[in-house]
Amino acid sequence: MKTKTLIAGIILSLFLFTELQAQYKVGDVVSDFILKNTDNKNVSLSQYSSAKGFIVVFTSNSCPVAKKYESRIEQLNKEFGAKAFPVIAISSNDIAVNPGDSFEEMQKKAKSAGYTFPYLYDESQAVARQFGATNTPHSYVVAKEGSRMVVKYIGAIDNSVDDASKADKKYVSDAVHSLLKGKDPEVPVTKAIGCGIKWKKS
Repeated sequence: MKTKTLIAGIILSLFLFTELQAQYKVGDVVSDFILKNTDNKNVSLSQYSSAKGFIVVFTSNSCPVAKKYESRIEQLNKEFGAKAFPVIAISSNDIAVNPGDSFEEMQKKAKSAGYTFPYLYDESQAVARQFGATNTPHSYVVAKEGSRMVVKYIGAIDNSVDDASKADKKYVSDAVHSLLKGKDPEVPVTKAIGCGIKWKKS
Protein backbone atom coordinates (compact mmCIF):
# COMPACT_ATOMS: atom_id res chain seq x y z
CA MET A 1 0.00 0.00 0.00
CA LYS A 2 2.82 2.39 0.90
CA THR A 3 4.50 1.69 -2.44
CA LYS A 4 1.30 2.45 -4.35
CA THR A 5 0.84 5.67 -2.40
CA LEU A 6 4.43 6.68 -3.10
CA ILE A 7 4.05 5.99 -6.83
CA ALA A 8 0.79 7.95 -6.94
CA GLY A 9 2.52 10.85 -5.21
CA ILE A 10 5.37 10.82 -7.71
CA ILE A 11 2.98 10.77 -10.65
CA LEU A 12 1.00 13.69 -9.18
CA SER A 13 4.21 15.64 -8.58
CA LEU A 14 5.34 15.07 -12.15
CA PHE A 15 1.93 16.16 -13.44
CA LEU A 16 1.98 19.35 -11.39
CA PHE A 17 5.57 20.05 -12.48
CA THR A 18 4.56 19.65 -16.13
CA GLU A 19 1.60 21.98 -15.63
CA LEU A 20 3.87 24.62 -14.09
CA GLN A 21 6.44 24.22 -16.83
CA ALA A 22 3.76 24.68 -19.47
CA GLN A 23 2.99 28.23 -18.32
CA TYR A 24 5.19 30.38 -20.49
CA LYS A 25 7.43 33.13 -19.19
CA VAL A 26 9.28 35.74 -21.22
CA GLY A 27 12.18 34.00 -22.92
CA ASP A 28 10.46 30.61 -23.15
CA VAL A 29 10.21 28.76 -26.46
CA VAL A 30 6.64 28.26 -27.68
CA SER A 31 5.48 24.87 -28.90
CA ASP A 32 3.39 24.87 -32.04
CA PHE A 33 -0.30 23.97 -31.88
CA ILE A 34 -3.15 23.19 -34.25
CA LEU A 35 -6.63 24.63 -33.65
CA LYS A 36 -9.78 25.02 -35.74
CA ASN A 37 -10.50 28.44 -37.17
CA THR A 38 -14.02 29.85 -37.61
CA ASP A 39 -13.78 28.95 -41.32
CA ASN A 40 -13.47 25.28 -40.23
CA LYS A 41 -9.84 25.08 -41.36
CA ASN A 42 -7.04 24.09 -39.01
CA VAL A 43 -4.42 26.73 -38.23
CA SER A 44 -0.92 26.35 -36.79
CA LEU A 45 1.86 28.86 -36.23
CA SER A 46 4.18 26.87 -38.48
CA GLN A 47 1.90 27.61 -41.46
CA TYR A 48 3.09 31.22 -41.36
CA SER A 49 6.49 30.60 -42.92
CA SER A 50 7.13 34.29 -43.66
CA ALA A 51 6.04 35.58 -40.22
CA LYS A 52 8.58 37.29 -38.00
CA GLY A 53 6.39 36.62 -35.00
CA PHE A 54 2.84 36.64 -33.69
CA ILE A 55 0.48 38.53 -31.45
CA VAL A 56 -1.44 35.76 -29.68
CA VAL A 57 -4.54 36.97 -27.85
CA PHE A 58 -6.80 34.82 -25.69
CA THR A 59 -10.21 36.45 -25.92
CA SER A 60 -13.94 35.82 -25.63
CA ASN A 61 -17.24 36.68 -27.28
CA SER A 62 -19.02 37.19 -24.00
CA CYS A 63 -16.55 38.93 -21.67
CA PRO A 64 -17.44 42.65 -21.37
CA VAL A 65 -13.76 43.62 -21.22
CA ALA A 66 -12.86 41.49 -24.25
CA LYS A 67 -15.69 43.15 -26.18
CA LYS A 68 -14.12 46.55 -25.53
CA TYR A 69 -10.89 45.32 -27.07
CA GLU A 70 -12.36 43.76 -30.24
CA SER A 71 -11.62 46.75 -32.46
CA ARG A 72 -8.17 47.19 -30.92
CA ILE A 73 -7.27 43.58 -31.66
CA GLU A 74 -8.44 44.11 -35.24
CA GLN A 75 -6.33 47.27 -35.47
CA LEU A 76 -3.27 45.41 -34.22
CA ASN A 77 -3.67 42.89 -37.02
CA LYS A 78 -4.15 45.59 -39.64
CA GLU A 79 -1.04 47.42 -38.45
CA PHE A 80 1.29 44.53 -37.78
CA GLY A 81 -0.04 41.73 -39.98
CA ALA A 82 1.44 43.57 -42.95
CA LYS A 83 4.75 43.72 -41.04
CA ALA A 84 4.80 39.94 -40.54
CA PHE A 85 3.46 40.01 -36.96
CA PRO A 86 -0.13 38.77 -37.45
CA VAL A 87 -2.74 38.39 -34.72
CA ILE A 88 -3.83 34.90 -33.71
CA ALA A 89 -6.94 35.10 -31.51
CA ILE A 90 -8.00 32.13 -29.39
CA SER A 91 -11.18 31.41 -27.44
CA SER A 92 -10.78 28.86 -24.62
CA ASN A 93 -13.79 29.32 -22.33
CA ASP A 94 -15.83 26.33 -21.19
CA ILE A 95 -19.10 26.71 -23.09
CA ALA A 96 -20.98 24.88 -20.33
CA VAL A 97 -20.31 28.01 -18.27
CA ASN A 98 -20.32 30.54 -21.13
CA PRO A 99 -22.59 29.31 -23.97
CA GLY A 100 -21.89 32.58 -25.79
CA ASP A 101 -18.39 31.32 -26.52
CA SER A 102 -19.46 28.25 -28.49
CA PHE A 103 -17.84 27.63 -31.87
CA GLU A 104 -21.07 28.63 -33.62
CA GLU A 105 -21.14 31.92 -31.73
CA MET A 106 -17.47 32.46 -32.56
CA GLN A 107 -18.32 32.05 -36.24
CA LYS A 108 -21.10 34.62 -35.96
CA LYS A 109 -18.80 37.07 -34.17
CA ALA A 110 -15.97 36.68 -36.69
CA LYS A 111 -18.41 37.33 -39.54
CA SER A 112 -20.29 40.24 -38.00
CA ALA A 113 -17.12 41.96 -36.77
CA GLY A 114 -15.29 41.32 -40.04
CA TYR A 115 -12.24 39.83 -38.36
CA THR A 116 -9.19 39.78 -40.61
CA PHE A 117 -7.31 37.42 -38.31
CA PRO A 118 -7.84 33.76 -37.37
CA TYR A 119 -10.20 33.20 -34.45
CA LEU A 120 -9.37 29.74 -33.12
CA TYR A 121 -11.36 27.40 -30.90
CA ASP A 122 -9.37 25.89 -28.04
CA GLU A 123 -12.07 23.40 -27.10
CA SER A 124 -9.85 21.26 -24.87
CA GLN A 125 -8.30 24.37 -23.25
CA ALA A 126 -4.89 22.74 -23.76
CA VAL A 127 -3.40 25.77 -25.53
CA ALA A 128 -4.60 28.22 -22.86
CA ARG A 129 -3.01 25.99 -20.23
CA GLN A 130 0.13 25.65 -22.34
CA PHE A 131 0.51 29.43 -22.46
CA GLY A 132 -0.65 30.02 -18.90
CA ALA A 133 -3.44 32.35 -20.01
CA THR A 134 -5.76 33.45 -17.21
CA ASN A 135 -7.86 36.29 -18.61
CA THR A 136 -9.75 37.55 -21.62
CA PRO A 137 -8.03 39.35 -23.14
CA HIS A 138 -4.55 38.00 -22.34
CA SER A 139 -1.87 38.76 -24.91
CA TYR A 140 1.47 37.23 -25.82
CA VAL A 141 3.96 38.63 -28.30
CA VAL A 142 6.11 35.89 -29.80
CA ALA A 143 9.13 36.46 -32.05
CA LYS A 144 10.92 34.02 -34.34
CA GLU A 145 14.55 33.42 -33.53
CA GLY A 146 15.83 31.06 -36.18
CA SER A 147 13.60 27.99 -36.01
CA ARG A 148 12.34 28.86 -32.53
CA MET A 149 9.37 30.98 -31.44
CA VAL A 150 10.24 32.89 -28.27
CA VAL A 151 7.92 34.74 -25.87
CA LYS A 152 8.87 38.42 -25.69
CA TYR A 153 5.87 40.03 -23.98
CA ILE A 154 3.00 38.82 -21.77
CA GLY A 155 0.07 40.79 -20.38
CA ALA A 156 -2.44 43.50 -21.21
CA ILE A 157 -2.93 45.09 -24.62
CA ASP A 158 -2.86 48.62 -23.20
CA ASN A 159 -3.69 50.53 -20.02
CA SER A 160 -7.17 51.84 -20.79
CA VAL A 161 -10.04 49.37 -20.77
CA ASP A 162 -12.92 51.73 -21.47
CA ASP A 163 -11.45 54.13 -23.99
CA ALA A 164 -8.68 53.24 -26.44
CA SER A 165 -8.01 56.92 -27.09
CA LYS A 166 -7.01 57.38 -23.46
CA ALA A 167 -4.42 54.59 -23.48
CA ASP A 168 -1.00 56.16 -22.95
CA LYS A 169 0.69 52.78 -22.60
CA LYS A 170 0.19 50.55 -25.63
CA TYR A 171 2.08 47.53 -24.40
CA VAL A 172 1.55 45.12 -27.30
CA SER A 173 2.09 47.74 -29.97
CA ASP A 174 5.23 49.04 -28.26
CA ALA A 175 6.57 45.49 -27.88
CA VAL A 176 6.16 44.72 -31.57
CA HIS A 177 7.66 48.05 -32.62
CA SER A 178 10.71 47.27 -30.48
CA LEU A 179 11.07 43.80 -31.97
CA LEU A 180 10.83 45.18 -35.50
CA LYS A 181 13.79 47.43 -34.59
CA GLY A 182 15.75 44.42 -33.37
CA LYS A 183 15.29 45.26 -29.68
CA ASP A 184 13.54 43.49 -26.83
CA PRO A 185 10.45 45.23 -25.39
CA GLU A 186 11.20 47.76 -22.66
CA VAL A 187 8.18 46.45 -20.74
CA PRO A 188 8.14 42.65 -21.11
CA VAL A 189 5.40 41.82 -18.59
CA THR A 190 2.22 43.52 -17.38
CA LYS A 191 -0.84 42.28 -15.52
CA ALA A 192 -3.53 40.88 -17.80
CA ILE A 193 -6.94 42.43 -17.17
CA GLY A 194 -10.43 41.23 -18.00
CA CYS A 195 -12.63 38.25 -17.22
CA GLY A 196 -11.10 35.08 -15.88
CA ILE A 197 -11.02 32.15 -18.30
CA LYS A 198 -13.84 29.73 -17.49
CA TRP A 199 -12.16 26.37 -16.93
CA LYS A 200 -13.79 22.99 -17.32
CA LYS A 201 -14.42 21.06 -14.14
CA SER A 202 -12.02 18.16 -13.82
